[in-house]
Amino acid sequence: MPVDLTKPAQAPPAEPAIRASDADRDRIAAILREALAEGRLDAEEHAERIDGVYRAKTMGELEPLIGDLPAGRERTDADRTVAAYTPEPSPAGSGVTTLVGILSSAVRKGRWRAPARISAVAVLGSVEIDLTEALFTHQHLHINAVSVLGSVEIRVPENVTLRCGGSGVLGAFEAETYESDDPAAPVITVHGFAVLGSVEAKPKRGKWVRDLHGRMQDRMHGRKRDRDERRHGHM
Repeated sequence: MPVDLTKPAQAPPAEPAIRASDADRDRIAAILREALAEGRLDAEEHAERIDGVYRAKTMGELEPLIGDLPAGRERTDADRTVAAYTPEPSPAGSGVTTLVGILSSAVRKGRWRAPARISAVAVLGSVEIDLTEALFTHQHLHINAVSVLGSVEIRVPENVTLRCGGSGVLGAFEAETYESDDPAAPVITVHGFAVLGSVEAKPKRGKWVRDLHGRMQDRMHGRKRDRDERRHGHM
């Protein structure tokens, strides 16, 4: 049967909607942050799109949020397929916790198991992350904090390593950076930005990692036991 070349070719059937991962949402949020810093989006537009990022369930809902930005237009169909099926690598067995305060507040504190990654977004609201009594299941914990007309407050124990890097646009990114004397101490890295809001990360005085105390005591007892064994061996 001859083919009528005057008729437009039919588009291939659409693929089923692919579920978005936390890594996908973080990638889109980073593009929006760059657009805000470059002046391509104002604070209100950025807040609306960030809200959409953390409400999106599929890649189809995420992609339109950056469709009119250079980073979004430069992505080829092949790039999108790779990004959809190849999420960013994460440590084996690691978890991700997302805390969102949009016109509300989100709080995580008390005795809880801290994951490998935490995403905190406050838009006209607040997010509080208290790690002073947390059980660290991974030595390295990365926190991505975004505040737009809101606040993100992070409290950590005194005996951890805290590394921070971020910026404030008509807002404040306040974080203390210091290294623990103990190489086995948890390492907490905080990145992000604040627009007409605040991100604050600092230790809470008098609070120490409990399980780290136990490890330090075990090492002290182990060294004492080794010295005793060596001393008795020379007798």
